[in-house]
Amino acid sequence: MRISAVVFDVGETLVDETREYGTWADWLGVPRHTFAATFGAVIAQGLDYREVFQRFRPGFDLTVERAARAEAGFPEWFGEEDLYNDTRPCLKALRDQRLWLGVVGNQTVHAGIILRDLDLGVDLLATSDDWGISKPEPAFFDRLVAECPCPAEEILYVGDRLDNDVRPAHRAGLRTAHIRRGPWGYLVADDPELMAVTDLRLQTLDELPAAIARINGTTGR
Repeated sequence: MRISAVVFDVGETLVDETREYGTWADWLGVPRHTFAATFGAVIAQGLDYREVFQRFRPGFDLTVERAARAEAGFPEWFGEEDLYNDTRPCLKALRDQRLWLGVVGNQTVHAGIILRDLDLGVDLLATSDDWGISKPEPAFFDRLVAECPCPAEEILYVGDRLDNDVRPAHRAGLRTAHIRRGPWGYLVADDPELMAVTDLRLQTLDELPAAIARINGTTGR
């Protein structure tokens, strides 16, 4: 069956989050390499990434601290330079194939504003805060399907995580693509379950347009 819509996760799929996590290390007053190492250890244990903050500051409230950062002049922020180099070329190539495009991930309302200002040229841009539902909840993917102009089996969801992206999207009846980058992307790259629930496995987004063209039988047209 053809792919009619492609919907992307945000962090470590389209956006390199190195800057943001580095800013959190600075806010906590710990060396960036120490924060990164602890972050890796936390997610390797299968724990929620927010546990990393508790390791350095027990009782840490991410929502409260995010507001405090903004008040102190260090708000959540990313820009054009934080987009992966393959993000815009991939989106353009997919638009040229006349595919419906979306960007939907677990992000704050503020992150949604930043993404809209980047003008990615997609048909749908929404965050979990916008919808009041977060991945991997089934309702998140139900809402995604409801927003798309085609049935679930014609939607490809692209993400770096097994737990939040490809597994729940697969269970919702969507097609899935996993990209091997960022801490989660590398951590699960050889997981047998990943192989069972993904239609495409990518090293970069540069590979995606040609892969979809092959599936849709449009190569060379």
